[in-house]
Amino acid sequence: MSSFRYWANLRRGGLCGRATHESLVMKRIALSLAILLIGLSALWLAADTLYPADGNFFALRNSQVNYTGIITIGAMSVGMVLAVRPAALESLFGGLDKMYRLHKWLGVTALVGSLLHWLWSDAPKWMVGWGWLVKPARGPHVDQTMGLESVFHSQRGVAGSVGEWAFYTAVLLIVVALIKQFPYRHFFRLHRLLAVVYLLLVFHAVLLMKFSYWNEPVGATMAVLMLAGSAAAFGSLLRQVGFRHRAPGVIAALVPHPDNRVLRVTIRLKGRWAGHKAGQFAFVTFDHSEGPHPFTISSGWNGDGTMDFLIKGLGDYTDSLPASLRVGDVVKVEGPYGRFNFTGSKTRQIWVAGGIGITPFMARMETLSVAPDGKIVDLFYCTNVPDEGFIANVHRHAEAAAVRLHVLVAQKDGKLSGERARAMVPDWLAADIWFCGPTGFGHALRRNFAAQGMQNDDFHQELFDMR
Repeated sequence: MSSFRYWANLRRGGLCGRATHESLVMKRIALSLAILLIGLSALWLAADTLYPADGNFFALRNSQVNYTGIITIGAMSVGMVLAVRPAALESLFGGLDKMYRLHKWLGVTALVGSLLHWLWSDAPKWMVGWGWLVKPARGPHVDQTMGLESVFHSQRGVAGSVGEWAFYTAVLLIVVALIKQFPYRHFFRLHRLLAVVYLLLVFHAVLLMKFSYWNEPVGATMAVLMLAGSAAAFGSLLRQVGFRHRAPGVIAALVPHPDNRVLRVTIRLKGRWAGHKAGQFAFVTFDHSEGPHPFTISSGWNGDGTMDFLIKGLGDYTDSLPASLRVGDVVKVEGPYGRFNFTGSKTRQIWVAGGIGITPFMARMETLSVAPDGKIVDLFYCTNVPDEGFIANVHRHAEAAAVRLHVLVAQKDGKLSGERARAMVPDWLAADIWFCGPTGFGHALRRNFAAQGMQNDDFHQELFDMR
């Protein structure tokens, strides 16, 4: 069997990717963001002045317009690169889930930066109009620009207008992206428009960035960032995201489990697939109008070209799949991604699955049934809506993999707590914990185990959040 998860419903149990303690992951993300912002700030400061020596407000305003523009387009450029899912960067960030979390905060940074950029640009004009400021008188205008600078200068009006409307559109699209209640299919389509908006903002930035910057390290850095971001934007618009990791396939089997609203989907691939490891996930496109959705792969890879996904109805789209999918339907699979790989130096492992969070563990048990790693494993499968056939299949996988299975049905057995898990696994300090399920459940277990002396690196929890 296999499994899959739907990011848009993370809070009710989402995809699982390799995740260390959340605070450590957030530190990595915060550090990456800080390095970018501090680095761009330092490069800008080397080419400009933070505060004019004469204290002239309008000179300060021009300085801050340039600075906020650098920060905004820099954050958007890196965010655009991460948006195209560069698999080569997964090892650097510890998985695609961390990359998407950083992508989200880069979007927030770009939103704040663009608002400040707009205010520094327009607010002084309003203040002059209200009589709060007096614009300094200008002397006779003498155009001393030459060559390329003269060309850039002649297009400043066009670049300003383009940038203003692109700014309004970008703010709207970023805000929509942050609203998780907004339907995924609409989010997917609208979010692609950000690639167009980004290219317009690059046009704006190239023409309006202080020309002297191009002879400084900040100019070279921005050129590299904008070229990389533009390449990513064109790739997105041409629908080349993940192109090298795609494989066509057909649905080979569909097995519904109506009691827990889970649908098992078996896909037979028709193209090259590099293989996958237990715990990884893939983007699956069942309907082109809906777009690709990420699901954890719930089967191991044995080279026969088949893979399974377990899909739980958690929303309009996933609820409709049992009725809309048919054996023989053509699909596209992109991946594999993720670092939920069950590696560690401990001799024992404790797995905790909440609901559809069982999916990566199904794949791992399938792998262990043919290639044991010698570790002692306890699996706690916690469910509110049991399905006898589904649970029987979990038992078969656990028996084949020599995994000690503990099934806890909430209404009958109560909920799993840290105290209960430790009582059932007395030598828990010799184990690391792998958790996949509702975020709040995982956080509660992590805090409980940490209070009893478990090291942060020994608790692995999902951190997926598509938006």
